[in-house]
Amino acid sequence: MASTSNMHFEISERKLLLRVFDVLAMLFGLYVVSNIFDFDYFKFTEQRWLWSLVLIVYFVLFSTILELYNLQKSSRYDTTFQGIVLTVSITVLCYLLTPFFTPELPENRLQILYFFLAISVAIFLWRCAYIFFISSPRFFKNILIIGNTEEIKVMSDAIKRNTNYFEIVGYINSSSLEKTKDPELDDLEEITSSNLKEVAEKKAVSEIIIASNQQEELSKPIFDSLIGLLETGLPIKEYIQVYEELTYRVPVQYIGKDFYKYFPFSRSNQNKLYLFFHRFFDVIFSVIGLLVSLLFLPLVLIGNLIGNRGPLFYTQERVGKNGVPFKIYKLRSMIVDAEKNGAVWATQNDSRITKFGSFLRKSRLDEVPQFINVLKGEMSMIGPRPERPAFVKQLSESLTFYEIRHVIKPGVTGWAQVKTDYGASEEDSLRKLQYDLYYIKHRSFFLDLNIIVKTLSTVLFYRGR
Repeated sequence: MASTSNMHFEISERKLLLRVFDVLAMLFGLYVVSNIFDFDYFKFTEQRWLWSLVLIVYFVLFSTILELYNLQKSSRYDTTFQGIVLTVSITVLCYLLTPFFTPELPENRLQILYFFLAISVAIFLWRCAYIFFISSPRFFKNILIIGNTEEIKVMSDAIKRNTNYFEIVGYINSSSLEKTKDPELDDLEEITSSNLKEVAEKKAVSEIIIASNQQEELSKPIFDSLIGLLETGLPIKEYIQVYEELTYRVPVQYIGKDFYKYFPFSRSNQNKLYLFFHRFFDVIFSVIGLLVSLLFLPLVLIGNLIGNRGPLFYTQERVGKNGVPFKIYKLRSMIVDAEKNGAVWATQNDSRITKFGSFLRKSRLDEVPQFINVLKGEMSMIGPRPERPAFVKQLSESLTFYEIRHVIKPGVTGWAQVKTDYGASEEDSLRKLQYDLYYIKHRSFFLDLNIIVKTLSTVLFYRGR
């Protein structure tokens, strides 16, 4: 089997490959320039190892914030070039502004240009090689999907929207009730043979995805063939697992009575050490956030007087951990009495948002008072966003598993906030719920750090909503 399967890289392997070789390319470019050309600003010596370490830290940090490892963007020359130029520009700027840990500014300013070009050109050349070789179809993962048409459509749509590195070589309709081909699957080849070993060898299948919640839909010949392929080492995965890996969401709408299989919550939810440090950083970040916000308070007060006309602060009832209501603090971004007729979904380009309120939202300054909620223990820095009781009642009746959001503290920011837009409808709320449950399921220091970095990116580049 191994001899017929095509060579491919997993998503995590591709991201690790990009990160490691980006750093190696950067250091190699600087090494070449410093040894061949008249370039004295950056030299590799045992005594100056800190220079290299600081440069690597800056580059890794900003490349993550600026999504240089987004695999869809990394497969195109234009977006790759734009990302490299922006990332290297900010990296070099910060590097130059920290002379305590980096070389002193050169007298010849051309040295800075050489520094920028050495890093940019080296990384871009490596990325071109990556796009030409590793992003090419020869390294795609060939997928065979088995299941009923509805789940096959869900899985194929998730693959097409979220990765360029999967090739669906065909599907097998396992339902005996569906005899005609679904027109929405016309672009995929339907395979009628039940000899999966022959199909897997002919199509060089890398992985089989079972897109069905009903085991009885799999005929005995298909079931026996799957067992045989599993014994050869061919990966066979359940489609909800693959959907999570691709979208970083839990597809709750497709989970049935066997829900317990898909909700093994992260051990971090009960890990006392994790919870201690989580609370510790909550307090530290909140205190720092409130102190820093004092610097902007005079400007916010003036802006509120001119562009908001009314009280600066407001409180609103939200639902917290275990369904306990609490008062959330915010800077007012809407007109006074915006919800005098009842709770209304916030929408994009909402007419109730004032001009100054729009600035507060885009910069996320309207969320600053919630640091008080964090200090009081009602919220955390990271978690599902708290909703109003009226919406919680409505959504918990229409969305299965919605109340699971309340097993942890709500957050100032969260996985759903950095991954999707406003929840202006039940459909949007379902998408946010999928992200929230993914966070609860996979909660960890690494995921928390990822959310913090993406939130900083939103604030720094004024991408709030």
